[in-house]
Amino acid sequence: MALTQNGHADTRPTDPAERYRQAAEVALQQLEWTIRYLERIRKTEIARALADNHASIRRRMTDRSQ
Repeated sequence: MALTQNGHADTRPTDPAERYRQAAEVALQQLEWTIRYLERIRKTEIARALADNHASIRRRMTDRSQ
């Protein structure tokens, strides 16, 4: 296991597919935050469209991982 510059263990995945999956998870979390924000500021139509997209992406990710 390699160490980072600050002496901590580097736990990042080395498999490109796993790195892509983790990046997609982070992007989906950011999208969830955006959806909640849009709902709070009463932009419900935009939030609903993004929520539909989010659900579709999540479904496709789940189908591919099985």
